[in-house]
Amino acid sequence: MRNISDVIEGYLKEVIELSERDHIEIKRNEVAEKFQCVPSQINYVINTRFTVDRGYLVESKRGGGGYIRIKRIRMHQKSDVISDIIGRLENGATQSMAEDIVFRLLDEEVVSKREAKLILSAIDRSTLLLPLPVRDEVRARILIAMLFTLKYQ
Repeated sequence: MRNISDVIEGYLKEVIELSERDHIEIKRNEVAEKFQCVPSQINYVINTRFTVDRGYLVESKRGGGGYIRIKRIRMHQKSDVISDIIGRLENGATQSMAEDIVFRLLDEEVVSKREAKLILSAIDRSTLLLPLPVRDEVRARILIAMLFTLKYQ
């Protein structure tokens, strides 16, 4: 059974896909009311599942007429997606950041589910038994090497 965060994420992604604009604007309280949850649950979903590493830009305006705008970053070519990600890996990659990147690669159909599982197992903290910050640097270097292979195959 899916949890409420998964349901909210699925709903927001569906709204984005069906939108005729390049973004959606939502009111946190309205979405919370729709799913009968607290508004902070909406914040949690947006902050963890709609990140730049997953291919989204989020901006918000506070106040009575406030909104949250979610925009899907669309690259025209798979090589553009890979180049964008490689640029973000220069300073290392946390476990969470790396997972978000792999989910984005999967979502953008740059990798298959099988390839995504292989990448995730190679960059997992249980595989990279190194102290921080070395572990994050090694994780980023592994990801960059894999991405270069994907880009130039």
